[in-house]
Amino acid sequence: MGRTLFEIYHDAEFQTQHHKFKVSGPGLEALKEANAAGKGAIIVSGHFGQWEAIRAAIKMNGLESGAIIRTHRNPHYARRVLTAIQAGGKPILATGRAGTMALVRHLRSGGIISILLDEKHSEGVRIPFLGLDALTSLSAAQLALKYNLPMIPAYGIRVDDGNAFQVIFEAPIAHTDTVTMTRTFNDSLSARIKANPDQWYWMLRRWDGA
Repeated sequence: MGRTLFEIYHDAEFQTQHHKFKVSGPGLEALKEANAAGKGAIIVSGHFGQWEAIRAAIKMNGLESGAIIRTHRNPHYARRVLTAIQAGGKPILATGRAGTMALVRHLRSGGIISILLDEKHSEGVRIPFLGLDALTSLSAAQLALKYNLPMIPAYGIRVDDGNAFQVIFEAPIAHTDTVTMTRTFNDSLSARIKANPDQWYWMLRRWDGA
């Protein structure tokens, strides 16, 4: 946790350390194709590994991804984190009505956004995650379907004693319906966590009573 927080606090420097990032997966080419066509894209991930490595990899490939954040109650921490992650790409949008409106404008103008979907969402739908039903937001799938955008799972997995990252962009999730698409992502993230359980941050009360 300390290592991850330090990297985020110093995101401007972290983003320039290209030697640490090995990038692969079909989703990267899909992201480039969407950008070339003037379309936006939605990157979905979780609090796993180093999620800022994903946006660093996107920047390495000449693109830029904004992100969605939940405003923290500690104003000092919130200010530090906001300033730091803006180095990884803009816009940085807060959850809520105003943030949602800005997000839609960004996507419709061809922008890329990164969303972490492993937080409990009280207005979400119960979808299996690591074998247990968890309240999960359908927002990413809803936006992908409404605006015909690729929804691409991506992960920044620590390797080499945690000092380097395998950034994997999986193939875009097929457009079906919001629940099926979100379940596909939950299954994807679950598989990554099972392969590297020590890299997932279980501090989010993901399940009822947990």
